[in-house]
Amino acid sequence: MSSSVLSIAVSGLQAAQAGLATTGHNIANVNTVGYSRQEALQANRPGTFTGSGYFGRGVDVATIVRRYDGLLVSQARSAQTAASHYAAAQDQASAIDNLLADPDMGLSPALADFFAGVNAVAAQPGDMAARQSMISSAQALASRLQLLNGAVAERSQAIDQRLGTTVSSVNVLARQIASLNQEISRQQGSGQVPNDLLDRRDSLAADLSKLVSASTAVQSDGAMNIYLSNGQALVVGNVTYDLAASTDRFDPSRKVVGLNTGAGFVEFSPDTLFGGELGGLLAARRDVIDPAQDALGRLAIALGDAFNAQHRLGQDRTGAMGGDFFGFGSPWTASATSNTGTAQLAATFSDTGALTGSDYDVTYGAGGWTVKRLSDGNTQTFATLPATVDGFTLSAASGTPAAGDRFMVRPTRDGAGAFSVLVSDPSAIAAAAPIRAGAATANAGSATISAGTVTGLDPNLAQPVTITFTAAGTFNVTGTGTGNPTGLAYTPGMTLSYNGWQVKLDGTPAPGDTFTVGPNAGGVGDNRNALLLAGLQTGKFIGGSASPSDAYAALVAAVGTATHEAGVAASAQQALAAEAGSAVQQVSGVNLDEEAANLLKYQQAYQAAGKVIQTAASLFDTLLAIGGR
Repeated sequence: MSSSVLSIAVSGLQAAQAGLATTGHNIANVNTVGYSRQEALQANRPGTFTGSGYFGRGVDVATIVRRYDGLLVSQARSAQTAASHYAAAQDQASAIDNLLADPDMGLSPALADFFAGVNAVAAQPGDMAARQSMISSAQALASRLQLLNGAVAERSQAIDQRLGTTVSSVNVLARQIASLNQEISRQQGSGQVPNDLLDRRDSLAADLSKLVSASTAVQSDGAMNIYLSNGQALVVGNVTYDLAASTDRFDPSRKVVGLNTGAGFVEFSPDTLFGGELGGLLAARRDVIDPAQDALGRLAIALGDAFNAQHRLGQDRTGAMGGDFFGFGSPWTASATSNTGTAQLAATFSDTGALTGSDYDVTYGAGGWTVKRLSDGNTQTFATLPATVDGFTLSAASGTPAAGDRFMVRPTRDGAGAFSVLVSDPSAIAAAAPIRAGAATANAGSATISAGTVTGLDPNLAQPVTITFTAAGTFNVTGTGTGNPTGLAYTPGMTLSYNGWQVKLDGTPAPGDTFTVGPNAGGVGDNRNALLLAGLQTGKFIGGSASPSDAYAALVAAVGTATHEAGVAASAQQALAAEAGSAVQQVSGVNLDEEAANLLKYQQAYQAAGKVIQTAASLFDTLLAIGGR
């Protein structure tokens, strides 16, 4: 009997020792990130049958379990994935927002200064100092556009670099998880669970969820499979499928994320790879950075083209017609590296005011050419090229396309980066109108003629034209390019247009009254074209409804809205992540007060088991003494 009691006492001693060891392990890892509290589970040994019933045989430590709730952990990972996604997107959008909305560094003050310079020339068209100031303010505007474009482009380049490092981090974590899968499967074959390895793997999975959205599935052998949000496997057992940051098929200067397979590189889109820092970076580039650069380019192109068009209708101080005042970027086109045909596309502006600021995906197939506007997915199909779409004309520059060939067109991407001032001589500013209208001094009636405005470049623009009233209600027109009509009906307030100019006739003429329209010789003090140039400040020529200031304000508002939305989402997801993490800690976290109570409990159990051993030894000694008599 004493040996039985001794065996029972030893089992209790061992169980208490296991409890003490487990409690000590918990206390030692109280600050270990990802550690799950462990507990020694005890089970009583089956009793031994005797005629007096079943006598107990002590206790066994059945296993060491970790307090873990897979559902709570999964919720915490999902919340952290979303929080990391929006935090990364907010970080990128905020940098652009701070730049564009800056009251000093933004485009608004440069636009205001430039048009102030134009107005100064309109007020004093003969003043060379005002003309030089206008050129200087134009150069400042060009520098500001280039600066803003460069800053946005640098942010895109920074994203490319971060994509590379993030992808590398994802692959390293995936390999570590695969390695742990192999060890966990091996150790779990013994029938017991390697809790510390599981914690370590869960910690790696939590780190992975900050970088990329991933779902997990645990196999029967204990291995954890990991799948990306697009369904692509990242880890299966001890096998990994590495992500890659590869060169974009259209643009070798930028990176895209995908998977290298036996069939080639498979690119992932921001929609299918949503979540985590990786998804946030891709989304920020597509939804904020690229549109911001395109919108800035659209503004520069539309402003430059409208100003050039009006400047060409004017006359400079030397009497020459005005030329282009600004230069700006042309549409960017590229062929996919996977194309099997030899075709190269070209694009030219047809109506800069109709540009949308979107990029376009062009595909050649059996039905011809399909042009997809990426901003909203709108598609148009053309049997042949050239074809005009949203303010630009697409044409085949060279080669022959093959079915399935793809091309990318970015009409406005380079607009702001290449914006420049082409006029350096103040005398070359075309502030005057090239034509002047006047009335004969001998006119007897009260009719008047306006100074005249130029509506277009016509080869006969400067040809003298005479308007002669044959009666109070009729007149003749003579001059090159007019067709010399006679007997035209006169209505007070009417507009007369020939040779690319128009004038307004008003009042009551007398028979024989004459008016002339001819070249503006010596028009140094003429400001008519300068006034029209200044009027572009409020002109609605961008998209048919926006002035330059309106377009820039819309850009700032769009970026600001995206930044705010990402910030709100990031804050909400961070709160959810914190709440989910707290719920995990409620189950898995180490409570030092509880562990202190466990120490006391197991200490007392250890001492009690020792006392039983002492008692059993005493009984054994007594038996020996009896036997020796």
